[in-house]
Amino acid sequence: MGSRRRSAPWLYVLGQCVPFAIALLVIAIELSPAHFLYTGPLLTATPALAAVTMGPRGTLAAIAVAVAVSVTTATYNDAWGTQQVYTNLLALLLVSAAGLAASSAARTRRQGELDQVRRIAEAAQEVILRPVPERLGPVRAAGKYLAAEEGAQIGGDLYEVLQTRYGVRMIVGDVRGKGLPAVRSAAAVLGAFREAAQYEDDLAGVMNHCTAALHREAAVPGAYDQAVLLEGFVTALVAQVSDAPTVELVNRGHPPPLLLSRGTVRALAPADPLPPLWMEDFAAGPLSGTESHPLAPGDLLLLYTDGLMEARSRDGTFFPLAEAAEKAVAGRETGAEGCSVSPRDVLEALHRALLRHTGGRLADDAAMLLVERAGT
Repeated sequence: MGSRRRSAPWLYVLGQCVPFAIALLVIAIELSPAHFLYTGPLLTATPALAAVTMGPRGTLAAIAVAVAVSVTTATYNDAWGTQQVYTNLLALLLVSAAGLAASSAARTRRQGELDQVRRIAEAAQEVILRPVPERLGPVRAAGKYLAAEEGAQIGGDLYEVLQTRYGVRMIVGDVRGKGLPAVRSAAAVLGAFREAAQYEDDLAGVMNHCTAALHREAAVPGAYDQAVLLEGFVTALVAQVSDAPTVELVNRGHPPPLLLSRGTVRALAPADPLPPLWMEDFAAGPLSGTESHPLAPGDLLLLYTDGLMEARSRDGTFFPLAEAAEKAVAGRETGAEGCSVSPRDVLEALHRALLRHTGGRLADDAAMLLVERAGT
C-alpha cells in the first residue's frame, strides 16, 4: 500500500530541494566576481520546479525566495533601472502565477482522487467488515477496526458477529500479509463463517468451513503468489454465546480473548493450542478443540488481533492491553448513576489509551470486538 513518496523518499526530498538549491546558486554567482553571468532564466525556473514537487505552500515559499534573491542581487549590483532587471522580474512573476495555479490545480485533483479512493475503501469495508449491531440476543456488542496506513480502511484483520439459532456467534481473525491477497483471504474466511454459522451446529465445524474456504481460494489459478501459498496462514477465533451463562471458544492460533468480570481481567488461553488456518498439517491431533468458560451477566469478552497487543510506544514498550482494558471498564463502572455506558464507549476509551501509548501511530492494523452478556 506504499506510495511513490514512500518507495523513493530521498528522490522526492531531492526534488523539493532543487528550487532552493538553484536560488542559492544564483545568489552565490551574483554576489561573486562572476556576477557578469546571466542567471535570470535559472531564477525564473524555480517557481515552476517547485510546482512540480510541492503544493501551493511550498510553491509560495519558492516564489518568495526567488523574489528576495532577485531584489537582493539587483540592489547589490546596483542594477535597478536597467531593462534586464525588470524583464527578469516580469518573467519571474508570470512563471510564479502559472506555477501557483498549476500547483493548486494538481493539489485539488489529487485530493479528489484520494477522496474517491476513500469512498471506494469505505464501500468495500461495508461489504467485508459490516457494522456490528449494538444488540443481538443475549449480548450487547461493538467492533472497531484500526488501520495503520493513513487513509486505509480494510486489510487482513477481520471480525463478524451474527445472531443464529444456536446463539450469537462471532469471529475475529488476522491474515498474515498485506495488500489484496490479505483482503482476499479475509473475504473468503468471512464468507464461509457467515454461511456456516447459520446451519452448522458444531462450533469446530464452523471453523472447518473457514479452512475449506481458504483452500478453495488457494486452488484458484493466480489467486495467490508462491510466497503466500507456502507461508500464508490465518489466525482465527470463533466464539458462541447462547442462553447458557457460558461462552464457547475455538481458537486456531489466535491471541486469547480477555474476560473482564467483576473488576478482574483474565486471558482465556486454550488448554490445547491449535495451529492457524492453512497450517493443519502441523496439528498433533484432532482439530475440534471447543472449550467452554463462564460468562455471567455483566461480564465482557474482548476479542482482538495482534496489532493491538504488539503496539509499541516510542521507547519500544508494548501496549499493556489487559491493564488498559481494566481501566476502560473501571471508567465504565464508575460512570454517572443511571448512565449506561455501552461496549462501544469502552472500545473508544481503549482506542484513546492505545493512541496515547503509541503517540498516535500504529505499526500494524488492529481490530477489536467487545461483547457484553446483558442482564436478564
